Amino acid sequence: MTPTQTAAADDAAAPTSTAALASAEAAQRDAALPLWQQIENALLKDIRSGALSEGDKLPSAFDLAKRFGVNRHTVRRAIEALEERGVLRTETGRGSFVQEHPYHYPIGRRTRFGKAMHDLNVESRYRLIEAGVQTPTRLVARSLGLISGERAHRVVYSSEVEGRTVDHSEAWFPASRFPGLDRVFAEQLSVTRTLAEFGVRDYLRKHTSVMARLPGAEVARVLGQSTRRPVLCVHSLNVDPQGVPVQFGVTSFAGDWVQLMVMTEP
Repeated sequence: MTPTQTAAADDAAAPTSTAALASAEAAQRDAALPLWQQIENALLKDIRSGALSEGDKLPSAFDLAKRFGVNRHTVRRAIEALEERGVLRTETGRGSFVQEHPYHYPIGRRTRFGKAMHDLNVESRYRLIEAGVQTPTRLVARSLGLISGERAHRVVYSSEVEGRTVDHSEAWFPASRFPGLDRVFAEQLSVTRTLAEFGVRDYLRKHTSVMARLPGAEVARVLGQSTRRPVLCVHSLNVDPQGVPVQFGVTSFAGDWVQLMVMTEP
């Protein structure tokens, strides 16, 4: 081989050697990471490459442990890390899924959950959990303008969108103004239609406050999530066109599923 041929052969081999070296360095970097973090990176690569799409269910912890040659505890730690990053979601009793884009819920003067979901062209419905008349807390009584000892309807329900539970709601209504509201709500399964039955054809959002907090056991159970994962807790007050309070609500939204949008209206 001539000197020129030798130089050409060395140049052709150089890129291959560089690529091999880079690959080896990457492998060394990965080897320096804890096993759970290596699994986290591998699953993230599967998602970014399209091998796992939005809404896809991950293999079981047993199958993933077998794939990576580790125990299930290590796999679960990797899954928890991806949950914290908002890449995965885990539903109790169902498994882990690649996170889809959340539903956008606008909050303005006329906030209606059903209409918001209808505008997104998705199916939604309320599921009644319990309803009855009782003495409200001081916060509820003050918000509704009730006098001491006055009772209120307490209606607890959840919202399902495309078959998924996305919130847990506790709504309070003045009992004296809306006698029998609990029974009407059970028939209508809609705040708007229920209030319309009592002559309140329209109502406005007077105020809304939002904060992140950890859910109680019951809220977490309804949402199908861990008590260690925060929810978006919304306190709201609705009033009739004359400004008289008609409903005070406490709603816990699954942060993975709902994105609240505060609307500025004239």
